[in-house]
Amino acid sequence: MGAPSIGAAAAGIAAYGGVHPRAQLFGPTICRTDSPRKLAITFDDGPNPAITPKLLDLLDRYKARTTFFLIGRYIRECPELVREIAARGHVVGNHTESHPNLFWKRSADIRVELRLTHSAIKNALGAPPKWFRPPFGLRNPWLEGEARELNMRVVMWTLLPGDWRAPSAEWLIRRMQPIAARAQRGLKLGSGTGEILCLHDGSHREQTADRTRTLAALEHWLPRWRDLGLEFVTIDQAVSAPAH
Repeated sequence: MGAPSIGAAAAGIAAYGGVHPRAQLFGPTICRTDSPRKLAITFDDGPNPAITPKLLDLLDRYKARTTFFLIGRYIRECPELVREIAARGHVVGNHTESHPNLFWKRSADIRVELRLTHSAIKNALGAPPKWFRPPFGLRNPWLEGEARELNMRVVMWTLLPGDWRAPSAEWLIRRMQPIAARAQRGLKLGSGTGEILCLHDGSHREQTADRTRTLAALEHWLPRWRDLGLEFVTIDQAVSAPAH
């Protein structure tokens, strides 16, 4: 191969490693649960005082335990809401201080983003986070090492339905259909892995973003997923606890 071809191939590999949710090129990630019975629902970009309390009530109704990946600057604005998330049985993870695209960031810049949010969570809850999700799912060769320095593991997803751009609840409900279809196949086989769903209770652009379509879609799917026999788990439980 000539130099241009080699360069293009290297760029393609780097792009795959930085973008694809199940790529392990830039370090290990959690991208599935360890049982087809386990569904790990996760939320990014909160806490959102306009939506998160309503979401917590909805999750309580179906005894669903989930994981919230929070933005540092929002944590400091409403630490009481962060404590409420944890008190309801959910896990809190790190989603950086300001939600930048980390693919282009130097190691030092990544370190600042992670450590500011790490400190905000520790100050709010008395314990540091164990899990980290990169904004936009974008990684680079330095990210995993910086997360490891803080004893955090990187979490990705199997389904990203795009709830932040949903034109209607009905549109989003259709986009979340693969969870049920895959669960039916996995449960029938009785072996394999399960799904990690990435939704959003907030927005990195504004803290009180409208996520009512996300609420409505979950209102539709939570009882249906439960009736299929799925167990709603946190990321901690997704990789360690036995499915019932």
